[in-house]
Amino acid sequence: MAPNPWNFFQFKKAAFVFVCVVLSFCLWLGINYFAYLLPWQWDVTRAKQHTLRAGTCAVIKNLKQDVKLTAFFAGSPPKYLEDLFKEYTKVSHGKITTEIIDPIEQIGYAAQFGNVINVKEHKVFVSSGRQKKEIDFTESPLSQEQLTNAIVRVNEGKRRVYFLTGHGEYDIESKDDQGLNTLTRLLDSNNFESSRLMLAVAGEIPKDCSVLIIAGPRNYLTKQENEIIEAYLEKGGRALFLVENVIVTTPDKPLTPEEVGKNPSLNEILNQWGLYVEADVVVDLVSHAGQDVGSPATKNYVKHEALTKGLDYTFYVRPRSISVLKEHRSTIKLAPIVLTASTKESWGESDRTLKVHFDETKDRPGPVPIAYVVFEDKKTGDLADTRLIVFTDADFLSNAYIDQYSNAQIGLNVINWLAQTDYKVFVDQEKIKVERLDLTSQQKHIIALILFFMPVLIALAGIMVWLKSR
Repeated sequence: MAPNPWNFFQFKKAAFVFVCVVLSFCLWLGINYFAYLLPWQWDVTRAKQHTLRAGTCAVIKNLKQDVKLTAFFAGSPPKYLEDLFKEYTKVSHGKITTEIIDPIEQIGYAAQFGNVINVKEHKVFVSSGRQKKEIDFTESPLSQEQLTNAIVRVNEGKRRVYFLTGHGEYDIESKDDQGLNTLTRLLDSNNFESSRLMLAVAGEIPKDCSVLIIAGPRNYLTKQENEIIEAYLEKGGRALFLVENVIVTTPDKPLTPEEVGKNPSLNEILNQWGLYVEADVVVDLVSHAGQDVGSPATKNYVKHEALTKGLDYTFYVRPRSISVLKEHRSTIKLAPIVLTASTKESWGESDRTLKVHFDETKDRPGPVPIAYVVFEDKKTGDLADTRLIVFTDADFLSNAYIDQYSNAQIGLNVINWLAQTDYKVFVDQEKIKVERLDLTSQQKHIIALILFFMPVLIALAGIMVWLKSR
């Protein structure tokens, strides 16, 4: 009996359909596999909340040790938080692990992290080795900036602060009134190691220097030392200048040439960054500590989240005024952070014989700036941004005065801000507004089935059209 050609044709059609279905399924698997494997994605949210920025990816790529993110959220966690954690895990290739815990359901586990069992609070604990940092995102959604900054902080390990010596600076180990022993103990409890640095011997600023502190030198730095510090700042260094007061006297006791030159202004360096420290004494007749009008007490701060938020009064012993030079690089940003409290009753007194009387032709009217911040963003190369803060007093952080008012707090705020070696700060970023479509479990299953079968149905429809056209 001769073979039936129709049956053979039917077999070929069935085989062809089967091969097409298998190929479609393999194509579907391949697309999903590579979509997961490759970093490419299309984020259609307005604030790009599902896309890790280049700075964040660079931080994750350079992690020195593993990091764990533990979020505490009572009830069902928001989808954006789950997605954000998944992105960090994916980009880190296993260096970052994440978990979201309900502190009510897992009370024992939550207790290990301290007092976090509160349904009204949402927190993330970022830990690496022995380092741990807490982020509170109760009031607003957790941002990449918060998370990445915390990862940087815990992954860095202990930061090192160098105090310049060799010019009569305040000593970090001295327990006398003018010593800085209390400050260094506070720094130690805030993950800083304090060391002395004599540039005349070292010849350079160590590479592990997080912040260079020049605390009230009584004698001038050498030209070579100035050049080393200038080069350090140009390369993205961070420094805190505590310029001590000028020597004052009375009319019957004129200053000697040696006394005139005491407590240098450090203008040789500061002028390169647009600042000039005056040779005057800031007085405030209304708001001052004790009976000394030359020790202004103030709460007049320029608003800055990291530096001055929540501060009470701070006071300074015979500070000098600071001026901004007209000629400086346009990339340098300068802003006062502490000014005298009184507008009409404070000024920079130029008479060093302490005849306290405002002379509008010589004296600087209030409110007088006694601390400035300098910031320069290096937009090219691998250089970090330069951060520089100047106070025209060192006594406020000495053992005698650091525990009074908010003196210790502003000192720690300033050093912490200077020491940040995180990725570039994102300026003027819109706050994330989490917008989501909530689906029931049944709706989710339906959508999953549709997405699974859609490529197959499209392939089958194409095959049927092709067969009918033959």
